[in-house]
Amino acid sequence: MRPVKLVSNPPNPFESEYREFLEPPPSVRVQIYEDDTRSILSHNDSPDLAFRWSVNPYRGCFHACAYCYARPTHEYLGFGAGTDFESKLVVKRDAAALLREAFLKPSWRGELVVFSGATDCYQPVEASLGLTRACLEVCAEFRNPVAIITKAALILRDLDLLRRLHEEAAIRVFLSIPFADDLMARKVEPQAPSVTKRLATLKTIAEAGIPAGISIAPVIPGLNDDHIFEILQKARDAGARTAFYSLLRLPGSVEAVFLERMEAAFPDRILKIAHRLQDMRGGRLNTSRFFDRHRGQGAYGEMLDQLFLTAKRKAGFPEDAEPTMPTTFRRPQPEQIGLF
Repeated sequence: MRPVKLVSNPPNPFESEYREFLEPPPSVRVQIYEDDTRSILSHNDSPDLAFRWSVNPYRGCFHACAYCYARPTHEYLGFGAGTDFESKLVVKRDAAALLREAFLKPSWRGELVVFSGATDCYQPVEASLGLTRACLEVCAEFRNPVAIITKAALILRDLDLLRRLHEEAAIRVFLSIPFADDLMARKVEPQAPSVTKRLATLKTIAEAGIPAGISIAPVIPGLNDDHIFEILQKARDAGARTAFYSLLRLPGSVEAVFLERMEAAFPDRILKIAHRLQDMRGGRLNTSRFFDRHRGQGAYGEMLDQLFLTAKRKAGFPEDAEPTMPTTFRRPQPEQIGLF
């Protein structure tokens, strides 16, 4: 990949744009960089994940979630995994064109594409750049199945496109909601939309007839493990059809960022969080072993699994597994491609 370059423009006297912060403004200045990568589909060969392909139009994430497992990817670019990750955002302006090129290759078979496997594809910068929407338009054109995981209400801007994908291809949307109340969420996910707004977003998507689910990721033992039932009940009331959870992961530099921020926000809980993680991971705070990295071991790990399954059943989630995403992919005829 070519080095990223800082995007710098003088103020435009003919435009006036502003963002109304419903919460306190961020403490660092956001900088935008361009990524000249020549590929957009990321291949995943991890056996413990349910998808092989993902699209990430952005590197770094404004939401600033203390636990984000993608933080070390910023270090590959020469940035830091802490405030750099949430303030030095890298955008892939050619994302849609690159996705079209990938879909036109004879080797592409129309497999599920997940938005996003790393950072939130609907973080605030998407409101002005529209890279995620442009990529979804390509997916709709080729009728390629899509799954989306996000915390952002901005996804509702693209409700028309989500409906089209549901009608002509296949789509599932998951709202990431690891906390039951706004106050705790704000301390851990300081620049993400509130839990209340995320639940309202989930409800709107479900009412539009689009298959919607809930992601409780991560479960942080000693902090939000007792939120599981309330989250599932609220999500089910909002129309979620499916749910999954994942235990906190602390790979590489994430551990230092997470512990520092949790010690500041929850000084009375940090030891409890660390001890419970160590109990479930053989004395370590993190494990990179497939399957084990998403679930805890030992008595407490088994208790979390049972708690989730019991809460899911009591909340009224369907017992049956979600059907496999259908194969709907088709390449437009050459004359259709020429119109774009």
